[in-house]
Amino acid sequence: MTEPVAMAELWRGGMLESRHLGHAVICDEKGAVIEAWGDPQAVIFPRSSCKMLQALPLLESGAADAAGLTEAQLALACASHQGAAIHTSMASQWLANLGLSDADLRCGVQEPGDKEERHRLIKTNASACQVHNNCSGKHCGFLTLTQHLGAGPEYVDLDHPVQQAVKAAFEEVTGEASRGHGIDGCSAPNFATPLVGLARSMAFFAAANPEGDTRDRAAARLTRAMMAHPELVAGEGRACTELMRAMDGKVAIKTGAEAVFVAILPERKRGIALKIVDGGTRAAEAAICALLVREGVLDPDHPATLKRLNAVQRNWRGAEVGIFRKSDGFP
Repeated sequence: MTEPVAMAELWRGGMLESRHLGHAVICDEKGAVIEAWGDPQAVIFPRSSCKMLQALPLLESGAADAAGLTEAQLALACASHQGAAIHTSMASQWLANLGLSDADLRCGVQEPGDKEERHRLIKTNASACQVHNNCSGKHCGFLTLTQHLGAGPEYVDLDHPVQQAVKAAFEEVTGEASRGHGIDGCSAPNFATPLVGLARSMAFFAAANPEGDTRDRAAARLTRAMMAHPELVAGEGRACTELMRAMDGKVAIKTGAEAVFVAILPERKRGIALKIVDGGTRAAEAAICALLVREGVLDPDHPATLKRLNAVQRNWRGAEVGIFRKSDGFP
């Protein structure tokens, strides 16, 4: 087994203060490994980085078209949003269009990460709802597919037709049999896969033909939706939103809990997947920036990049006290 490699580190006073280790893989459109760092066979839970895969059955089944879903709704289905009004209003309207309500979701209540919405709830003495959950868009997609299939309401159960369809798509596109499953924060099953399988699936999305077969068209539509609506995929101030904007809608990226990050590069027909073993989000963001810069799709001097890579650390008085950067030799 190949050990994880140093990917990101914090320097203070000329000394190395912290270091994050991880694994990363880049695959081409044929699923072949172009480059890898650490162990490409490391088995991980992709967490929310695989929401595009989880949304494939929504489109392939015809459920999305039957429900008249917009490109923006498809982006929300792939999102880990922060519960801002732009996210919750769309999720609520989506549910209403299905003849459903917040109570039909199975993702659970989550306090919004968006400051304005959090302040609004406090000021009005209101409580967060399930639409505030960062996965509510994905779950609206699950409910749309559930209705289309005429299946029961417990759509997060492993043996439910929705999750069986998700598992089949996940295994087929990663090219890997699932190595088991865990339950995600939103209560949906999350299937384990070698990191190379996740990178392979992102390369499939990158090379998907918008005029091809059903799966190709579905993957191309989801990628296009994410690139066209970065504000829905995460939210203001978030890495996915800011970095996709910095790349002018030419690359789709997606984070996952516990420091997973993926990227879909359509013009290069490449897919990237990485995992920081200690679960440090700051390191995953720095590492994906480093790889995107190396691929020539992200400007190393863009403010969104410098916020995360070669990021100057300042104290509360504004003095420069350190730097967070990629480790030597990576990538």
